[in-house]
Amino acid sequence: MTKKIPDMIKRIMQEIVVAGYSVFVVGGAVRDLMLGREPKDYDLTTDALPEEIVAVANRAGWKVVERLGQNFGVVAVVAYGEVVEIATFRGESYGVDSHRPEKVWKAETLEEDLSRRDFTCNAMALDLDGNVYDLFGGEEDIKAGLLRTVGVPDKRFAEDALRMFRACRFAAELGFAIDPAILQAIPGQVAKVGGLSLERVREEMRRILVAAWPSRGLEPLVMSGLASAQCRVKSARGVEVVPILPELVHLVDMPQNPRFHVYDVWRHTLKTVERVPQDLTLRWAALLHDVAKGLPGIRGIGEGGRLTDYGHDKAGAEMAEKILQRFGFSNEFRSRVVWLIARHMRVTITGDDRPVWRWLRGEARSGSFRKSCQLQEAFMQLGQLCIADMAATGTAQNLEIPRLFMLRIMEMTELMPVSTGDLHYRAEVIRDMLGDVRWIGPFLKNALGRVQDGMLENNEASLEEAARRWRKRQGGQNIPEGGQSLPTDNG
Repeated sequence: MTKKIPDMIKRIMQEIVVAGYSVFVVGGAVRDLMLGREPKDYDLTTDALPEEIVAVANRAGWKVVERLGQNFGVVAVVAYGEVVEIATFRGESYGVDSHRPEKVWKAETLEEDLSRRDFTCNAMALDLDGNVYDLFGGEEDIKAGLLRTVGVPDKRFAEDALRMFRACRFAAELGFAIDPAILQAIPGQVAKVGGLSLERVREEMRRILVAAWPSRGLEPLVMSGLASAQCRVKSARGVEVVPILPELVHLVDMPQNPRFHVYDVWRHTLKTVERVPQDLTLRWAALLHDVAKGLPGIRGIGEGGRLTDYGHDKAGAEMAEKILQRFGFSNEFRSRVVWLIARHMRVTITGDDRPVWRWLRGEARSGSFRKSCQLQEAFMQLGQLCIADMAATGTAQNLEIPRLFMLRIMEMTELMPVSTGDLHYRAEVIRDMLGDVRWIGPFLKNALGRVQDGMLENNEASLEEAARRWRKRQGGQNIPEGGQSLPTDNG
């Protein structure tokens, strides 16, 4: 079997071959070509030494970028408008670091280079003519949809603990089943996770969550013990040990009220994650939306012995805040995820708009949003989360009703300004009507409140008439100190 290599990559390979070296496309690009996907990037491996790669680059007029440093045998070049990493055949050994090799040396053959790689689907190569070099059965595993290590899983994971997370991530991204031998090996190597940095774990979590099949990665993450493990983060106080996601473990086999749920909390969570769009905010919110269910003080027994989890939304939001803070997410990201979790039980179907207007008005004045577009985005995400949550119960539900209800809420959010910058007015007209720029701030604040209360329409004509009446009502009052300049563009 041969695979077509893009012309730009072939030109780079030809320069290396003409210089007297062998060169191959390796890794994820080969895997993606096998899967019929367009590779995001192309990595090359060669028997040329780093300094020899640099010499080829100089002759060809490529710009050399040392991304990983020549000590690791990798030279990045900018050629024909693309950045391509070219690595010398290498072997490696590991020490106390759970991810970075302690020693790297030049390997003599392609086989030796491929044998150090993590999974068979990533251990294939293509030569200049597109011929496939598959020494470990990667093509067969791809056809079978199976993720399998190159060699014994225990050895691979003992070398590099991040490979255990990568196994979960590749399962989520490719939709592959994980070889049972991998799942059996992970618990015995979990202690190695303590040497990994939080940044690396967080990135693997990100890629698992936004993947096409997230539950295929989350399931082994929790069941293997990886979620219960600890990693490390550097701070001003030195290196700190931080837990990964032990809060998820108790959800496994946690029963729910069968009247509303077919699945236990963990299965329901996985199905909710699968149903929201591939957006990191929504996927984190879906993963943690029921994280407090079953906990002491939350789990209860209602009438007829039915299970209850009253208050799990509020408690879950508090837990999510701590988890996301631990992971080092920004205040803005944390705030939105926590906001969604805290409100995922508030969406109730009603034909009365009045309580919804009160809710929207309260959110607009809460300080959680700076602009109306943020409020609109938040409620759109809330609708997506709530509909996914309902769909993941396994019970027969008519989802068209909540969809129509959320569409109505979205229409209402478009009419709810959050700041004076959301008001639709002509700056020069308002300025002329008020007569002094120091009146502008008090007027806009007053107008914003009235629009939010539904007492004033948010359009140019209404706001201009309001400005005329408002200035007239001020009569002989003194102009306030420290007035506000009127923006020339309120959009």
